[in-house]
Amino acid sequence: MTASASPSRAGASEQDTDGAVTAYLAYEHVLLAIPAGEERRARKFYVDVLGFTEVVRPESLGGTGGGWFRAGAINLHLGSEKDFHPARLAHPALLVSDLPPLISRCEAAGHTTKPAEKLPGFNRVHVHDPFGNRIELMERDA
Repeated sequence: MTASASPSRAGASEQDTDGAVTAYLAYEHVLLAIPAGEERRARKFYVDVLGFTEVVRPESLGGTGGGWFRAGAINLHLGSEKDFHPARLAHPALLVSDLPPLISRCEAAGHTTKPAEKLPGFNRVHVHDPFGNRIELMERDA
């Protein structure tokens, strides 16, 4: 299927010219890297500041470091890396229902937020986790 082909129908499986299914439904999760051994600092930020809940990883993946977190429909995985480098450009953009209180929590915890350029229909800011990973927080305009 080319870009000019008819739009896919909700719930339908469309196939491209190679026969591969092209009906993407959603992200199941996003993974961000953190430095090895920094799980406690990660929990303080992702749970205490952003409001995620930590979830138990399947036993088959135990002992690999990092952690799994959920907030509403968002699944966020943190992976532990020995040779860690923060994601300063690549980032998840998290859509929230009420941005100002989240900005206040970030600022109160010492995580400076920076207003992002206006996108039609959205208010948004960027914040960095304790390791330098960039995260975009956004809400729809009222």
